[in-house]
Amino acid sequence: MIDWNRIAELRDEIGADDFGEVVEIFLEEVDDKIAELRDLTDKSDLESVMHFLKGSALNLGFSAFSDLCQQGETAARMGDGENIDLTAVIACYDTSKAEFLSALNKLDAA
Repeated sequence: MIDWNRIAELRDEIGADDFGEVVEIFLEEVDDKIAELRDLTDKSDLESVMHFLKGSALNLGFSAFSDLCQQGETAARMGDGENIDLTAVIACYDTSKAEFLSALNKLDAA
């Protein structure tokens, strides 16, 4: 679900202090987009939302979430946005976020 190698790589690249800021920005931006998906009535912009989420997820190692977003982006691009399981996308994000934050808290405490 989470690519912990990517997390370690990013943390090493930017340092622990800046990593915390990156995580904070990531969570704020993605939480905002997920809130949009929860209340989505107009799916005309779904491809760009899924693209944004995919890229954000890849940057922070949310691999399973990124995969679902890639599938959704492709479906939306092909005109099949109505068949994207947004509930599954949102649930995957919620689960990934919980796993990530739990492990991150343990890492920070160590």
